[in-house]
Amino acid sequence: MIVTTSGDIAGKKITRCLGLVRGNTIRARHVGRDITAALRNLVGGEVSEYTKLFAEAREQSLDRMVAEARELGANAIVEVRFSTSMVMSAAAELLAYGTAVVVEDD
Repeated sequence: MIVTTSGDIAGKKITRCLGLVRGNTIRARHVGRDITAALRNLVGGEVSEYTKLFAEAREQSLDRMVAEARELGANAIVEVRFSTSMVMSAAAELLAYGTAVVVEDD
């Protein structure tokens, strides 16, 4: 499955547009990670606990979006974007969305 943020794919021609596909996940923070992150905030630097949490959420959202595109018969997704939102004080949603298409070689 080709996944791209652009509207076209070099060397490929879009032959069918199958519509919007999306995948999302909602992740809650972990108390232990919050304590570690709060301590790291005092000294500065990357909050690796949250970096890992969002990396996992991003991959899960992408996987779910790709699965939805496959169900439609797509072999590529174009114009992929990510969106985040707070669901509650300790949880955030990560949404991946794009347009499922069928592409063929030029």
